Amino acid sequence: MRWVNKGITFLFAGLFIYATIHLLLIGYDYWNNRQVLQDAQELFDQRDRNAIDKQSVSIEGQQKAFAPLQDLNSDIVGWIEIEGTSIDYPVLQAQDNEYYLRRNYKEEKNRAGSIFMDYRVRDVAEDRHTILYGHEMRDGSMFSGLSAFTDQAFFDEQYAFLFDTPEKSYQVEVFSVYYTTTDFYYIETEFNDQAHYSSFIDDIQGRSMFESAVEVNENDQIMTLSTCDASQAGKNGRFVVHGKLVEQTG
Repeated sequence: MRWVNKGITFLFAGLFIYATIHLLLIGYDYWNNRQVLQDAQELFDQRDRNAIDKQSVSIEGQQKAFAPLQDLNSDIVGWIEIEGTSIDYPVLQAQDNEYYLRRNYKEEKNRAGSIFMDYRVRDVAEDRHTILYGHEMRDGSMFSGLSAFTDQAFFDEQYAFLFDTPEKSYQVEVFSVYYTTTDFYYIETEFNDQAHYSSFIDDIQGRSMFESAVEVNENDQIMTLSTCDASQAGKNGRFVVHGKLVEQTG
Protein backbone atom coordinates (compact mmCIF):
# COMPACT_ATOMS: atom_id res chain seq x y z
CA MET A 1 0.00 0.00 0.00
CA ARG A 2 2.89 2.32 0.83
CA TRP A 3 4.34 1.98 -2.67
CA VAL A 4 0.93 2.92 -4.13
CA ASN A 5 0.89 6.12 -2.06
CA LYS A 6 4.44 6.91 -3.12
CA GLY A 7 3.49 6.30 -6.73
CA ILE A 8 0.56 8.68 -6.48
CA THR A 9 2.78 11.29 -4.80
CA PHE A 10 5.39 10.99 -7.58
CA LEU A 11 2.65 11.18 -10.21
CA PHE A 12 1.22 14.43 -8.84
CA ALA A 13 4.72 15.85 -8.35
CA GLY A 14 5.50 15.03 -11.97
CA LEU A 15 2.27 16.65 -13.17
CA PHE A 16 3.04 19.74 -11.09
CA ILE A 17 6.54 20.02 -12.54
CA TYR A 18 5.21 19.53 -16.07
CA ALA A 19 2.52 22.19 -15.59
CA THR A 20 5.05 24.62 -14.12
CA ILE A 21 7.46 24.15 -17.01
CA HIS A 22 4.60 24.54 -19.49
CA LEU A 23 3.51 27.84 -17.89
CA LEU A 24 7.10 29.09 -17.84
CA LEU A 25 7.48 28.31 -21.53
CA ILE A 26 4.25 30.17 -22.33
CA GLY A 27 5.43 33.12 -20.25
CA TYR A 28 8.75 33.14 -22.06
CA ASP A 29 6.97 33.05 -25.43
CA TYR A 30 4.90 36.10 -24.48
CA TRP A 31 7.97 37.95 -23.21
CA ASN A 32 10.02 37.06 -26.28
CA ASN A 33 7.21 38.13 -28.60
CA ARG A 34 7.01 41.55 -26.93
CA GLN A 35 10.78 42.00 -27.22
CA VAL A 36 10.86 41.00 -30.89
CA LEU A 37 8.00 43.35 -31.74
CA GLN A 38 9.65 46.17 -29.81
CA ASP A 39 12.75 45.64 -31.92
CA ALA A 40 10.62 45.97 -35.05
CA GLN A 41 9.01 49.17 -33.79
CA GLU A 42 12.43 50.65 -33.13
CA LEU A 43 13.62 49.68 -36.59
CA PHE A 44 10.60 51.15 -38.32
CA ASP A 45 10.95 54.83 -39.11
CA GLN A 46 8.45 56.35 -36.69
CA ARG A 47 7.23 59.33 -38.64
CA ASP A 48 4.38 61.31 -37.13
CA ARG A 49 1.87 58.50 -37.60
CA ASN A 50 -0.16 59.35 -34.51
CA ALA A 51 -2.31 62.03 -36.14
CA ILE A 52 -5.16 60.24 -37.87
CA ASP A 53 -5.38 62.94 -40.54
CA LYS A 54 -1.66 62.81 -41.41
CA GLN A 55 -0.55 63.28 -44.98
CA SER A 56 1.63 60.69 -46.63
CA VAL A 57 5.33 61.08 -47.18
CA SER A 58 6.95 60.48 -50.55
CA ILE A 59 7.38 57.00 -51.98
CA GLU A 60 11.10 57.37 -51.29
CA GLY A 61 10.29 58.17 -47.66
CA GLN A 62 8.00 55.16 -47.37
CA GLN A 63 10.60 52.85 -48.85
CA LYS A 64 13.27 54.25 -46.55
CA ALA A 65 11.04 53.58 -43.54
CA PHE A 66 10.53 49.95 -44.53
CA ALA A 67 14.08 49.24 -45.70
CA PRO A 68 15.54 48.10 -42.33
CA LEU A 69 12.65 45.68 -41.83
CA GLN A 70 12.70 44.31 -45.35
CA ASP A 71 16.44 43.74 -45.02
CA LEU A 72 15.50 41.30 -42.24
CA ASN A 73 12.57 39.75 -44.10
CA SER A 74 11.29 40.65 -47.56
CA ASP A 75 7.89 39.17 -46.57
CA ILE A 76 7.15 42.37 -44.61
CA VAL A 77 4.60 44.15 -46.79
CA GLY A 78 3.04 46.70 -44.45
CA TRP A 79 2.57 48.21 -41.03
CA ILE A 80 -0.67 48.57 -39.08
CA GLU A 81 -1.31 50.94 -36.19
CA ILE A 82 -4.58 51.38 -34.31
CA GLU A 83 -4.45 54.25 -31.86
CA GLY A 84 -5.82 53.42 -28.40
CA THR A 85 -4.77 49.76 -28.68
CA SER A 86 -1.51 47.82 -28.55
CA ILE A 87 -1.72 47.15 -32.28
CA ASP A 88 1.41 48.67 -33.83
CA TYR A 89 2.95 45.86 -35.85
CA PRO A 90 4.59 44.83 -39.10
CA VAL A 91 2.42 42.90 -41.56
CA LEU A 92 3.79 39.80 -43.30
CA GLN A 93 2.66 37.92 -46.40
CA ALA A 94 3.68 34.39 -47.40
CA GLN A 95 2.68 31.97 -50.17
CA ASP A 96 -0.11 30.60 -47.95
CA ASN A 97 -2.11 31.53 -44.85
CA GLU A 98 -0.32 29.04 -42.61
CA TYR A 99 3.34 30.04 -42.52
CA TYR A 100 3.06 33.05 -40.19
CA LEU A 101 0.40 31.58 -37.94
CA ARG A 102 3.15 30.50 -35.53
CA ARG A 103 6.18 32.46 -36.76
CA ASN A 104 7.29 36.02 -36.01
CA TYR A 105 8.70 38.41 -38.58
CA LYS A 106 12.16 36.90 -38.01
CA GLU A 107 10.64 33.55 -39.07
CA GLU A 108 11.24 32.15 -35.58
CA LYS A 109 8.65 29.76 -34.12
CA ASN A 110 6.37 31.60 -31.69
CA ARG A 111 2.84 30.87 -30.49
CA ALA A 112 1.79 34.50 -31.12
CA GLY A 113 2.67 34.31 -34.80
CA SER A 114 2.49 37.50 -36.86
CA ILE A 115 -0.08 39.84 -38.29
CA PHE A 116 -0.22 38.59 -41.86
CA MET A 117 -1.94 39.44 -45.13
CA ASP A 118 -4.02 36.90 -47.04
CA TYR A 119 -1.80 35.30 -49.67
CA ARG A 120 -4.44 35.98 -52.34
CA VAL A 121 -3.95 39.75 -52.09
CA ARG A 122 -1.83 40.78 -55.05
CA ASP A 123 -1.65 44.56 -54.66
CA VAL A 124 -3.23 46.62 -51.87
CA ALA A 125 -3.36 49.63 -54.17
CA GLU A 126 -5.39 47.72 -56.77
CA ASP A 127 -7.29 44.89 -55.07
CA ARG A 128 -10.83 45.47 -53.88
CA HIS A 129 -10.44 43.50 -50.65
CA THR A 130 -7.32 43.29 -48.47
CA ILE A 131 -7.49 40.88 -45.51
CA LEU A 132 -5.22 40.77 -42.45
CA TYR A 133 -5.19 38.00 -39.83
CA GLY A 134 -3.83 37.87 -36.30
CA HIS A 135 -4.18 35.83 -33.13
CA GLU A 136 -6.12 36.97 -30.08
CA MET A 137 -3.39 36.48 -27.45
CA ARG A 138 -4.15 36.29 -23.73
CA ASP A 139 -1.48 38.85 -22.91
CA GLY A 140 -3.33 41.44 -25.01
CA SER A 141 -0.90 41.39 -27.92
CA MET A 142 -1.44 40.88 -31.65
CA PHE A 143 -5.13 41.31 -32.65
CA SER A 144 -6.50 41.10 -29.08
CA GLY A 145 -6.78 44.88 -29.26
CA LEU A 146 -9.56 44.60 -31.85
CA SER A 147 -11.95 43.89 -28.98
CA ALA A 148 -11.82 47.64 -28.25
CA PHE A 149 -14.18 48.09 -31.19
CA THR A 150 -16.92 46.26 -29.28
CA ASP A 151 -17.27 49.44 -27.18
CA GLN A 152 -19.43 51.90 -29.09
CA ALA A 153 -17.64 54.94 -27.65
CA PHE A 154 -14.34 53.60 -29.03
CA PHE A 155 -15.99 52.64 -32.32
CA ASP A 156 -17.36 56.17 -32.71
CA GLU A 157 -14.17 57.95 -31.62
CA GLN A 158 -11.45 55.72 -33.14
CA TYR A 159 -13.30 55.08 -36.36
CA ALA A 160 -10.10 55.03 -38.42
CA PHE A 161 -6.65 53.50 -38.20
CA LEU A 162 -3.41 53.67 -40.17
CA PHE A 163 -1.98 51.21 -42.65
CA ASP A 164 1.30 51.79 -44.47
CA THR A 165 2.97 49.92 -47.30
CA PRO A 166 6.40 50.63 -48.82
CA GLU A 167 4.62 52.57 -51.57
CA LYS A 168 1.58 54.19 -49.99
CA SER A 169 -0.05 55.28 -46.75
CA TYR A 170 -3.71 54.74 -45.97
CA GLN A 171 -6.32 55.81 -43.50
CA VAL A 172 -8.74 52.93 -42.96
CA GLU A 173 -12.21 54.14 -41.97
CA VAL A 174 -14.01 51.46 -39.96
CA PHE A 175 -17.62 50.88 -41.02
CA SER A 176 -18.51 47.45 -39.59
CA VAL A 177 -17.56 45.26 -36.61
CA TYR A 178 -19.20 41.99 -35.59
CA TYR A 179 -18.83 38.47 -34.23
CA THR A 180 -19.31 35.63 -36.66
CA THR A 181 -18.17 32.09 -37.41
CA THR A 182 -16.23 30.44 -40.19
CA ASP A 183 -19.60 29.53 -41.74
CA PHE A 184 -19.82 33.10 -43.07
CA TYR A 185 -17.30 33.68 -45.88
CA TYR A 186 -16.30 37.25 -45.10
CA ILE A 187 -12.83 36.70 -46.60
CA GLU A 188 -14.01 36.70 -50.21
CA THR A 189 -11.47 38.22 -52.60
CA GLU A 190 -12.83 37.39 -56.05
CA PHE A 191 -15.97 39.16 -57.25
CA ASN A 192 -17.73 38.43 -60.53
CA ASP A 193 -18.84 42.00 -61.14
CA GLN A 194 -19.76 45.29 -59.46
CA ALA A 195 -23.14 43.93 -58.39
CA HIS A 196 -21.50 40.97 -56.63
CA TYR A 197 -19.08 43.28 -54.79
CA SER A 198 -21.87 45.71 -53.90
CA SER A 199 -23.94 42.87 -52.45
CA PHE A 200 -20.95 41.72 -50.39
CA ILE A 201 -20.48 45.23 -48.95
CA ASP A 202 -24.18 45.47 -48.09
CA ASP A 203 -23.98 42.12 -46.31
CA ILE A 204 -21.00 42.97 -44.11
CA GLN A 205 -22.40 46.42 -43.37
CA GLY A 206 -25.68 44.90 -42.26
CA ARG A 207 -23.93 42.62 -39.75
CA SER A 208 -22.29 45.46 -37.81
CA MET A 209 -22.88 45.81 -34.08
CA PHE A 210 -23.02 49.59 -34.51
CA GLU A 211 -24.14 51.96 -37.22
CA SER A 212 -21.36 53.89 -38.94
CA ALA A 213 -21.39 57.22 -40.73
CA VAL A 214 -18.72 55.95 -43.15
CA GLU A 215 -20.14 55.64 -46.65
CA VAL A 216 -18.98 52.64 -48.67
CA ASN A 217 -19.93 51.58 -52.19
CA GLU A 218 -18.80 49.31 -55.01
CA ASN A 219 -16.17 51.83 -56.12
CA ASP A 220 -14.30 51.66 -52.81
CA GLN A 221 -11.54 49.35 -51.64
CA ILE A 222 -11.89 47.74 -48.24
CA MET A 223 -9.70 46.12 -45.60
CA THR A 224 -10.75 43.35 -43.21
CA LEU A 225 -9.09 42.50 -39.89
CA SER A 226 -9.88 39.00 -38.66
CA THR A 227 -9.12 37.25 -35.38
CA CYS A 228 -10.37 34.20 -33.51
CA ASP A 229 -12.88 34.56 -30.69
CA ALA A 230 -13.53 31.36 -28.78
CA SER A 231 -16.07 33.04 -26.49
CA GLN A 232 -18.68 33.07 -29.24
CA ALA A 233 -18.48 29.73 -31.03
CA GLY A 234 -15.42 27.85 -29.86
CA LYS A 235 -12.66 27.34 -32.38
CA ASN A 236 -14.96 28.48 -35.22
CA GLY A 237 -15.69 31.87 -33.64
CA ARG A 238 -14.33 35.03 -35.25
CA PHE A 239 -14.31 38.76 -34.59
CA VAL A 240 -14.15 40.94 -37.69
CA VAL A 241 -13.43 44.61 -38.39
CA HIS A 242 -14.05 46.11 -41.85
CA GLY A 243 -12.78 49.48 -43.03
CA LYS A 244 -12.65 51.57 -46.20
CA LEU A 245 -9.17 52.23 -47.59
CA VAL A 246 -8.50 55.91 -48.18
CA GLU A 247 -5.12 56.72 -49.68
CA GLN A 248 -3.33 59.61 -48.00
CA THR A 249 -1.99 62.11 -50.54
CA GLY A 250 0.59 64.80 -50.00
